[in-house]
Formats: sequence, structure tokens, C-alpha cells
Amino acid sequence: MAAREISSIEELRSLVGTEVGVGDWHEVTQAQVDLFAEATGDHQWIHVDRARAEAESPFGTTIAHGFLTLSLLSMFVSRTVRLTMPIRMGINYGLNRVRFVSPVPVGSRIRPRMILQSLEELPDGQQLVWAVTIEREGGEKPCCVAEWLVRHYFEGQP
Repeated sequence: MAAREISSIEELRSLVGTEVGVGDWHEVTQAQVDLFAEATGDHQWIHVDRARAEAESPFGTTIAHGFLTLSLLSMFVSRTVRLTMPIRMGINYGLNRVRFVSPVPVGSRIRPRMILQSLEELPDGQQLVWAVTIEREGGEKPCCVAEWLVRHYFEGQP
């Protein structure tokens, strides 16, 4: 599915309070989980030891780190919503709330649902608050829900 293109700040403002996009499915692989474990130093067996996870885990397989799921937000947003106005810089400003509601077993497919919760004018840009729900294909509950703050600085602004 192509990313939804938003071409003006006025259009963006009109979308506050609405679901702006649903992303494509993304398969979480063991290779991704292993690389994330290597990058973060989190080698807990439930993530990286397939044989032990099959034998001992309540999930019957390895699962993605919650923070791996969260770190996919940047990729998901860039593939789901594209701002086509001239942006000088975008900044991940942080998170107000994050919950890891259900696990992401390796081999699962996940995708985002994105609601533009608010848009606040700043002296030198705008702050967007995205309510993002990461859902797993066939899952009963979301994997992750997050309230994510992103700041955009447009061309011509200091």
C-alpha cells in the first residue's frame, strides 16, 4: 500500500483526531531480533534461544523485544504517511505513553494504525502527537500502543 501523502500543514491540521493511515504488514524475523539483541546487549533467552523458547516459553517460540517493536515506529511512519511539504528536519521528541500489550512471536506480521492525536504550533515548527497501535496479524490484542511526539521544522523556519 502506498503511503498517504499530505501536502500542506492545513491538510495535516484537518486530520487531527482521525486515523491517518494503516501501514503494510511487516514480518518480524529472527535475524532482526538477533541484530537488535546484539545492538542493545539484551540477549535474554526468550528472544534469542529458539530451542529453549520452544521448550520453555509460554509462546512456543522466540518473541521480539518490546523495544524492537517500538523502534519500528520510525520505519512504519515513513511507510504509512509521507509529508510532501518542504521539511527541513524531523525530530523524534519522545513518548508520552507506551504499553507492550501482547508479545510478537518471531515470524509474526505486524502493522501500524496511526491516529493524528494533536498538532501544536511551535515558534519554529509543529509538534505532532501520533497515537500508534501496532497490531499483529491474527492477534486478539495489539502488540504495542504508543503516544509518540514528533517535531517538524519546515523550510524557511529557523
